[in-house]
Amino acid sequence: MLPGIVRSSSRHLPCRRSLTKWMSVRNLAAASGDQMTVRDALNSAIDEEMAADPKVFVMGEEVGEYQGAYKVTKGLLQKYGPDRVLDTPITEAGFTGIGVGAAFQGLKPIVEFMTFNFAMQAIDHIINSAAKTYYMSGGQISVPIVFRGPNGAAAGVGAQHSQCFAAWYGSCPGLKVVTPYSAEDARGLLKAAIRDPDPVVFLENELLYGENFPVSSQVRDPNFTLPIGKAKVEREGTDVTITAFSKMVGFALKAADELAKDGIKAEVINLRSIRPLDRETINASVRKTYRLVAVEEGWPQHGVCAEVCASVQEESFDYLDAPIERISGADIPMPYAANLERLALPQIEDIVRAAKRACYRSK
Repeated sequence: MLPGIVRSSSRHLPCRRSLTKWMSVRNLAAASGDQMTVRDALNSAIDEEMAADPKVFVMGEEVGEYQGAYKVTKGLLQKYGPDRVLDTPITEAGFTGIGVGAAFQGLKPIVEFMTFNFAMQAIDHIINSAAKTYYMSGGQISVPIVFRGPNGAAAGVGAQHSQCFAAWYGSCPGLKVVTPYSAEDARGLLKAAIRDPDPVVFLENELLYGENFPVSSQVRDPNFTLPIGKAKVEREGTDVTITAFSKMVGFALKAADELAKDGIKAEVINLRSIRPLDRETINASVRKTYRLVAVEEGWPQHGVCAEVCASVQEESFDYLDAPIERISGADIPMPYAANLERLALPQIEDIVRAAKRACYRSK
């Protein structure tokens, strides 16, 4: 076990130019029947919002002619033209500043980062301009902009391309931060983000793009949205609460399946929104199960799990029957080697062990 790891996690994310070859050989599954990929959910959400509102436009590297590095913007250039689907130079600081300025003027930009690691180049525009202007203008200037793209660890891309920014942006007043897991999440939350008058940081996961999820006719409705700031109870249980977001929700659900074999009924909460955080749902669950396992793939110090744990400690301490368990990535830069990368990220077995500890079950 690597030093500093806080009991375990998941992974993934190819770099800017190496992505071209990687994507060309992937099977881009189309949405069909009652199933939809996360990629198609995002694409349809953008398409419908662009059709409904001429103020909505997309900009970023390779979003047009190349159809998007992850094919999320596939078909949009042909449908809406180069005035609304803008291919930009490789200069995040430049095109993000243009997007924020356009939002000041009442347009609704969707700014795509090929990965959120590259958003570091544009952090001043995101934090000091987009997040703070509504407050600093006394409510006179709204900033209806969405910053979206893949976030967190990918497979074998090293430390500079494997950071989770959920806690970073989640700590900043003025931003809303959402982290979809399923196709339903992706579609409903992105449509809500585009319609929101405030800046929204929309953190996707590269490894979820091609995954299929069941969707209802309600989810496919053009008017479907999900409220930002509301978590979803993905699985009900009575013995232990497991909170997670993005790819870790799938890990938590699989851990719950394993725990069920030993008679432990885990309640799994998909946070969906990091800021605002749905403290009410989290604490209501803990007051029912009396135990908490908080999971994320980001670093432990000052992380999302730390905020979840603090909320439960402050609001539901008297209900706890066991110490809170926290599962996160190792407190180190991400290794490149696949075996070390796995050790540096939470895994399903780590969640299972933590839940059993919380339930005082050694086996």
